[in-house]
Amino acid sequence: MSVTTTTPETTSTTQPKKRRLRTPYFQVVASLAWKDLRAEARGREMVNAMLLFSIMAVLIFSFALELDRQAQEATVGGVLWVTIAFAGTLGLGRSLAAEKDKGSLDALLLAPVERSALFYGKMIGNFLFTLAVGFLLVFLLTVLFNVNLFRPVLWLIIVLGCLGFATTGTLVASMSVHARAREMLLPILLLPIILPIIISATRASTALLTELKTEDWLPWIQLLGVVDFVFLLAGFFLFDFIVEE
Repeated sequence: MSVTTTTPETTSTTQPKKRRLRTPYFQVVASLAWKDLRAEARGREMVNAMLLFSIMAVLIFSFALELDRQAQEATVGGVLWVTIAFAGTLGLGRSLAAEKDKGSLDALLLAPVERSALFYGKMIGNFLFTLAVGFLLVFLLTVLFNVNLFRPVLWLIIVLGCLGFATTGTLVASMSVHARAREMLLPILLLPIILPIIISATRASTALLTELKTEDWLPWIQLLGVVDFVFLLAGFFLFDFIVEE
């Protein structure tokens, strides 16, 4: 007796492999910058600390440097950029330290996005915070030093200087955020690196405010733009290696 077994025909359905879709590059940059702005708008911890430090520093400089009109014009550029540098360093340390303490920095690094997009997103937020401090200092120094700082070229210098500072500071802060003594390590690493930015911005501001010729301050602005471009490229290529532990 023969038994015939019939096997039902199986239809094989191939499921397409799921791919991890990457978010568009500029969307990541904008989303991260917007997140930082919204978080700071709710808490106002970093901006308030930076603004309070800037006000106290300018008041100390104004009372300590009792100078005549010509001397004030010669020193106000240095006061402006020294205050921006130290207030900006205070904000940079708080920016990435908060991400590290909450654990969101590790989550961002594990996300399927380009690492350089994370860098530019954080940099834009730091740039806007530093720029706000710079604009506030223009008003304070105009009142306390009795020097007119409302000049279009000076606004350009402030924008370029704050851009270079935020770019370099974000790169260095991401390097020192994993260190135990990151509050002390950040200014030690950052201040020597930003010397070309501070020197160029100070020389350009002082030459402009003392009403020197165009050829005395224009090369410093050009140098400032070149330095900004170099650090922007450095952040694109180096950020991925810096955040690797």
